[in-house]
Amino acid sequence: MTVAITGGAGYIGAMLADELLAAGRPVRVLDSLLHGQEDIAAELEGKGAEVIRADVRDADARRRLVDGAEAVVHLAAIVGDPACAKDPALSEEVNVEGSRLLVQDARAAGVSRFVFASTCSNYGRMDDPTVPIDETGKLAPVSLYAEQKVGIERMLLDGGGANGLAPTCLRFATVYGVGRRMRFDLTVNEFTRDLWAGRHLEVFGELFWRPYIHVADAARAVRTVLEAPGEKVAGRVFNAGHSDENYRKLDLVELITGTLGRGDVGYVSRDEDPRDYKVSFERIRSELGFVPEMRVPTGIEEIVGALEGERFGDPFDGRYSNI
Repeated sequence: MTVAITGGAGYIGAMLADELLAAGRPVRVLDSLLHGQEDIAAELEGKGAEVIRADVRDADARRRLVDGAEAVVHLAAIVGDPACAKDPALSEEVNVEGSRLLVQDARAAGVSRFVFASTCSNYGRMDDPTVPIDETGKLAPVSLYAEQKVGIERMLLDGGGANGLAPTCLRFATVYGVGRRMRFDLTVNEFTRDLWAGRHLEVFGELFWRPYIHVADAARAVRTVLEAPGEKVAGRVFNAGHSDENYRKLDLVELITGTLGRGDVGYVSRDEDPRDYKVSFERIRSELGFVPEMRVPTGIEEIVGALEGERFGDPFDGRYSNI
């Protein structure tokens, strides 16, 4: 049965498409290729995927995507707090209205599973970030991006299961690592690139906690949900990550400078990003048997190796950022 992936040529999506194709699953991808991923789209087609080069706001493209699909994985979005803040109207069109219409189309097409890519940013600023929060904890979004994700989660869980559509929300930890469509606007990747390049790195909120997950493990988490018995995942929320992979920015800097043996770092006070949360990933481990294979220190070594090998050309090129 076909798995339809919005954003299937993106950072997580391209890894997921490869994962499913390697497992023999028919894959259909919808992606606007906003960041110039035509090479990824062509490679996916060469491996047997069907690629629809269109925006999730395109009604005809959405209907083509879901036609005959067993499952939809919804990754397409204006991703991240800075990108949403830059153009709030566009983020509302894509992240909210596009998602709502996709759910309607999936339901009308008889899709049985709907996996929604959400975020641990939904937890926002915790009252006590030293105590890991689980899926039953209070949602306290402090950014437009997280507010939009919380809204779609509620829409799915409150009524998305109508007509047989079984939704699952995956709250991803902050993603990092070398991907097919590389991003250097994510904390671990950005810090590693800048310090490797000998640039001065300014860090704010160095004592704030965040969880992290490698991009390949994020793709594996989606596949785990798709392959789990329906009764285990329908109408459920899972944090996607590893409970040992909560770090402060200060910890990341020490890991990166330790790997490189150098680093010009300054710590500054800024108030515009108050997120501070430590997350438990026990539910996805105990109920679905999902345990990430990568850890942040190994991921840092992987990024440094790719930079040393000049895998990305100019790692400061705009195509590696969503902003």
